[in-house]
Amino acid sequence: MARFPPHPEPTVLISNAYAQAAAPAAQDPMGSFMGLIPLLLMFVVVWFLMIRPQMKKAKEHQKLVAELQKGDEVITQGGIVGRVSKVTENYISVEIAEGKDGGVEVTLQKQAISTLLPKGTLKSL
Repeated sequence: MARFPPHPEPTVLISNAYAQAAAPAAQDPMGSFMGLIPLLLMFVVVWFLMIRPQMKKAKEHQKLVAELQKGDEVITQGGIVGRVSKVTENYISVEIAEGKDGGVEVTLQKQAISTLLPKGTLKSL
C-alpha cells in the first residue's frame, strides 16, 4: 500500500470577524427635527401648488352655482350650451334648443354647470 505524505495544516486566508460593541447614540434633539424639515417643506409646497388652488376653484364654483337664476346662459360639464329656464334647490332646467311646440329643456343638477356665459352669447353662436 502506498503511503501518502501527511497533509500540511491549512492556511487561513480569512481572518475571523468579531462584532463590535455599538456606540451609544448621541442624544441630539435637533437631529430628529432636522430630519423632519424636508418632509414639512414638501407638504408646504404641495399645499401651495395643489391643494390651495383646488380649494379656491371649488369655492368659486360653489358661489357660481348658488347665484344661478332664470335667464342666465350657461355651459354644462358635458359641453351643452343653453339658457336657464327654471331653478330649484338642487336642480335646474336648461333650454338647449327652440322647437315648434316650445323650447327643448333638460333637467340637470346644479353642480353640472361649469361656466356662466355673458348675456347675448347664445345669439352669436
